Amino acid sequence: MNNKVELLRSEVLNELENNILPFWMDKMVDKKNGGFFGRISGDDVLYPDASKGAILNARILWTFSAAYRLLRKDAYLETATRAKCYLIDKFYDPEYGGIYWELDAQGNPLDTKKQIYAIGFAIYGLSEYVRATGDKEALEYAIKLFEVIEKYSFDSEKNGYLEALTRDWQPINDMRLSDKDENEKKTMNTHLHILEPYANLYRVWKDERLKKQLKNLIEVFIYKILDKKTYHLNLFFEEDWTNKYHIFSYGHDIEASWLIHEAALVLDDKQLLKEVEPVIIQIAAAADEGLNPDGSMIYENFLDKKHIDRELHWWVQAENVVGHMNLYQHFGDEKALDIAADCWNFIKEKLVDKKEGEWYWSRMPDGTINRKDDKAGFWKCPYHNGRMCMEIIERFAEK
Repeated sequence: MNNKVELLRSEVLNELENNILPFWMDKMVDKKNGGFFGRISGDDVLYPDASKGAILNARILWTFSAAYRLLRKDAYLETATRAKCYLIDKFYDPEYGGIYWELDAQGNPLDTKKQIYAIGFAIYGLSEYVRATGDKEALEYAIKLFEVIEKYSFDSEKNGYLEALTRDWQPINDMRLSDKDENEKKTMNTHLHILEPYANLYRVWKDERLKKQLKNLIEVFIYKILDKKTYHLNLFFEEDWTNKYHIFSYGHDIEASWLIHEAALVLDDKQLLKEVEPVIIQIAAAADEGLNPDGSMIYENFLDKKHIDRELHWWVQAENVVGHMNLYQHFGDEKALDIAADCWNFIKEKLVDKKEGEWYWSRMPDGTINRKDDKAGFWKCPYHNGRMCMEIIERFAEK
């Protein structure tokens, strides 16, 4: 094994087991109300009465399931099982199916809308739990969630998936995933996080319709979402795939480059891989426009507003490392390995909180730590950074 890869693998294994996972097991387990607390602030203050988001719970489920699958430690299985049971018992809607968006601290439904992005993450977590344990209940619920996405969100006329619906699957006025997003019916982000769980579900459930829809999702990315002039991914679309916004999201570009490739590899379709691989190399090259000399990656470029957001988000750095390690692993790109190693060094020095654990949300353009945003919360989960570690651990395991 390359010495640089060996060192990187050793360091991320240490980071995963001695910093990221212990933070969530030691500080975020809600022993009073069940599940996990909803928030720890950027100043490391626990808010035990904070609401509980579906994204956070589903991502904890994925992370600890994957950790158990790779490292076989009972504590990881215990945490994964806690997340699985809470997802099924509290987040799953027994009347209409799907997953509630948000619960209160006691586990009662607070926001019952059906955000397809959240349902996708629930499939991702449940299917990983199946990979780790073979659990039949987790598979049963993952398949139920696949069925509701296909029944209510898939647009059989214009292709792709609608963003959100009401609790009982009716049209909803505000479809936004967050306040930062545009209120459009189709988004790159939700399609990416349907692609990702569908690929994972296909690993444990070789269903022909799932296979067909996974292949279709890859083609949606290549023929609908990708801008063939720039090789960046467009972000927000009207129902007929009209794109009205000109934004480069470098973290999403690099993340998509490897997730699209992973989906094609899972399908094991040689013709599709032949079509996809040159494209994902170009998507990754477009993402590299957001690189700093130290290997870190800036957030977004709003072309219409002539504004570049140079904040250095934790999740963008994590995906930057994985995307470039994917280029190194599959295409022998030595420069990509250097970028990944440089970005990891940036993460170690600037984002890892060596005193309180986990990673900071970001570094601001002036280099200061961002403590305004949470250390753990609705969007700040162990998934991007935990997955970065586990991708390297698994991809470069000694044969």
